[in-house]
Amino acid sequence: MARRGRHRSGGRTTPRGTRPGGFVPSTGHRGQTGEPSLLADIRRTLESGDPLDALALGSSLIAALDPRRDSPLERARSSAPRLTLAEFAETFIDTDRVETSAMLAILAVLADDELLRARLRRAFARRSHPLPAWLTRLDAASADRSVVMSHVLGDGDNIMVGVSLATGERLTFVIYIDHNLGTVVKDAYPVPDSLENVVSLMKDSSGDPDMTFSDLGLADARERITAAVGLGAMTDPPFETDTWPACRPLVEWVARLLPAGGTGYVRPVWDENDTTSLARRFFASPYGVDLDDDDHRNLLDTFIWFATDYGPGDPLRWSSVAVEIVLLDWLPRTVMADATFLGLAPDLLRAFVRFCHAERGIRGSLTEETLGAVDRYEAQYRERINAPRRRGPAALLAAGLLDGDVDDEDLEDAGEYLDYATYALGWLLEAVGGPEALMSLDDAALPDRDFSWTGIAGDTVERVAEVLALCDRFCDEVLDVEYRSACRRFLERVARGDPAVFRRRASSKTAAAAVCWTIGKANELFRTRGVRVMDLTAYFGISQGGVSQRADTFIRAAGYERCGAPGEVNLGDLDLLVSTRRRQIATMRDLLMDVDPLD
Repeated sequence: MARRGRHRSGGRTTPRGTRPGGFVPSTGHRGQTGEPSLLADIRRTLESGDPLDALALGSSLIAALDPRRDSPLERARSSAPRLTLAEFAETFIDTDRVETSAMLAILAVLADDELLRARLRRAFARRSHPLPAWLTRLDAASADRSVVMSHVLGDGDNIMVGVSLATGERLTFVIYIDHNLGTVVKDAYPVPDSLENVVSLMKDSSGDPDMTFSDLGLADARERITAAVGLGAMTDPPFETDTWPACRPLVEWVARLLPAGGTGYVRPVWDENDTTSLARRFFASPYGVDLDDDDHRNLLDTFIWFATDYGPGDPLRWSSVAVEIVLLDWLPRTVMADATFLGLAPDLLRAFVRFCHAERGIRGSLTEETLGAVDRYEAQYRERINAPRRRGPAALLAAGLLDGDVDDEDLEDAGEYLDYATYALGWLLEAVGGPEALMSLDDAALPDRDFSWTGIAGDTVERVAEVLALCDRFCDEVLDVEYRSACRRFLERVARGDPAVFRRRASSKTAAAAVCWTIGKANELFRTRGVRVMDLTAYFGISQGGVSQRADTFIRAAGYERCGAPGEVNLGDLDLLVSTRRRQIATMRDLLMDVDPLD
């Protein structure tokens, strides 16, 4: 079972300004799959003359039907049949139009099922509609070169693959593989240009002396991409950007164009002798000699454990992202120790980072950047380790998930169940706000409520009213009354908590999208109701890039601490959870309580 990811940003590699702006094909509301609005979308992509427009549309359609969009728990629980790609393809097979012929040609190469691809090829062969030459010869596309873009601190790689269509068009696919989160594809996008031009643009855009570009064998590229896509698909919650996983079928098609037999990522192997030698060198060095006592040695062991068992597996590799993960997630969540012991971590980490970077010969500015992350996150880290929050088996006992008469030996024997249940419990507690809320959870619908103007600053009323009207309209047209009530309550708290956010010159549409995005994320909207983030941003007519950042501002203004990571929002407030989300949480709570880990 894949470890559920506490997603962190982790991505320093892709320079801003290199991503094409128009990948996502949806520019407005779309009817149900197969309705004329879809045919109009297909027709527009053909008229554009850009192969990527049509390929991106086909990829997003396949991705929307991909069962990997659901979490493993949701797939196991759901008994409702879902539309399959094979069933969806019948729409195009049974409808003889130029638009459906075009989509048959695209699905015949992008579908991941070889039998289905063969069936679609046969259906396309019976059509005689005039189509662009690149489309009729799509099965003759080839991948001719791969380049890997890496940074010395190793947070992740961009693997870039150049693809040539039979009619001469050149495309490049950029796949970002994150090593901090388990060597998984975290993002990807296509560019309508040659690989040579894209590499040149990235070199010019990055301006980073610590970034390297090197050719990668095509077979090795296939192995790395395929493995990272597979691991990413098992990560819960899944990664989501404006182009991922919408372009996952395209990436998997490109991987199939590459030869087999390559070598994937090789994880470093650090045995006990290696780690013992590393600790000995550190405490004998000027960086660690003044810290050589039992507590610091034990704490260093946990750092080395994190670095060798998680992420890329290299204990000498420390970046600002790795620091963020270890301080804000890993140490507070997994190490069962008192705050006094854990409080030694920031200073020890500073010394260890200096030592590791000196051994690796890392530039001083990068060392200062990493140390700056320790400074930046230290206060938040100390708040977390000093918070009155039970961890590990104690948390299970506190919430009633284990009987109170188990002893230490029993808890040790519970093994992996306790590891999973402890994590799952922490996730549920973050979502609802604590053990009492979790155990008393119900699934009553949020009542319809009016927006309360009490406490709203007078000079912000006009702006807040604009945002409110936009949120209401989205909820009324796309969602329901419960979501409208939750969005209203959240907007009230933002406006009261920090009126300044509505005094700035900023788009009301972006603000409304941020409110709806926050409530949607908190309620798993984008994974459970077929609504995508790209649908939300298309509704408001804005780009997706700034919505989550604006949402972070609103979350802080409302007085919440955003638990989790960029892919998840847990506000710990039942007043903002709709009935379906509370029902999900209650179901998972009951599943945990029904299993006896000591059997």
